[in-house]
Amino acid sequence: MGEKLGKMFRSAKGQPYTRKRYIGGVPGTKIVSFEMGNREDKDSFPVEVTLRAEERCRITHNALESARVAANSFLMKGLKRLNYFFKLRVYPHDVLRENKMATGAGADRVQDGMRLAFGRPVGSAARVDVDQPLFSVRVRPENVDEAKRALKRASMKLPTPGRITVDTGAELVR
Repeated sequence: MGEKLGKMFRSAKGQPYTRKRYIGGVPGTKIVSFEMGNREDKDSFPVEVTLRAEERCRITHNALESARVAANSFLMKGLKRLNYFFKLRVYPHDVLRENKMATGAGADRVQDGMRLAFGRPVGSAARVDVDQPLFSVRVRPENVDEAKRALKRASMKLPTPGRITVDTGAELVR
């Protein structure tokens, strides 16, 4: 059986389930890297292009990784590694649980249904609020359009609509 649908875990209702030291068998996150591109010279890029979430939701680590790969590969082809700094701004802390149900002939004799249906850990997700930054790309002013296209490709992989904002060097005091 393959991956579960994203709509099963999209809504962010209730308490987040984040205490991994009390939970046995939490699968690790599939996110390979949180910073890509030119890490040493990231302050030399005066423009920051940011992908922000427009809705409150949970984004699974699979979706974050596929969005990261899509944006980073587009930036690598267009700008090369030394001409941008790309950062994933959220971390999947929320542990996702699933109560697996048996199907097929004789399944009713095998399982207890909803009795003690706490579920086993199957993955993790990042809880995202409205207008929270998800990805940021720092580039030079002539490469802003390329960064916007890369973040547009990343937003297609996410369960929430994304809004792309551009900040110039004057607003980047951190």
